[in-house]
Amino acid sequence: MNGFLLVDGILLLLVTVTAVAAVVVRNLLSCAMLLSIYSLLMAIVWVNMDSVDVAFTEAAVGAGVSTVLLIGALVHLGTEEAPRPRIHWPGLATVAATGALLVYGTLDMPALGDAGAPVHVNPVARAYIRQDAPKAANAPGHGGAGHGSGKEAHHGDYFHGHVPNQVTAIIVSYRSFDTMFETAVILTAGLSLILLLRAAPRAREGAP
Repeated sequence: MNGFLLVDGILLLLVTVTAVAAVVVRNLLSCAMLLSIYSLLMAIVWVNMDSVDVAFTEAAVGAGVSTVLLIGALVHLGTEEAPRPRIHWPGLATVAATGALLVYGTLDMPALGDAGAPVHVNPVARAYIRQDAPKAANAPGHGGAGHGSGKEAHHGDYFHGHVPNQVTAIIVSYRSFDTMFETAVILTAGLSLILLLRAAPRAREGAP
């Protein structure tokens, strides 16, 4: 086992322990703190996998904004969880089935570092690699010193020469969908918090 897999295994073990602790603990404030720790650990996992952009999002949304929203709700709703059965069997069965399905889906994934993986040989990946500053300078309307006309300069160029580099190409195309849905999650969480905070005073007014 190389050092990368060893560190990854330790991090995943810590993530699992933190997730179980967040489910088992009865104090909601402690649960919110454990969920924040969980997000920070996941951010480290993404960094270890060279997904720094995902790590930034995890740290900002998971450990940052989500923790603030949860604590803001607990200020009005209290920190003690209502008594309930320790194990909710239908929920446990649903989680187990979903986890088994996800594990089954990973069996078709290529091995770590496989040069023949689709992400490396897909035509879109090659189009990303072809993006560079000279091609952007050759785009129509830039007035750059291109080699030939716009059509000749961008023959076979998936992005038509308007993207200056590979990082920008990825972020403004496929990664933009990820950012859009992350924004939708934060919006939903904020609206849920507003509804909770508006309902809390009414509940206190109607309490005996």
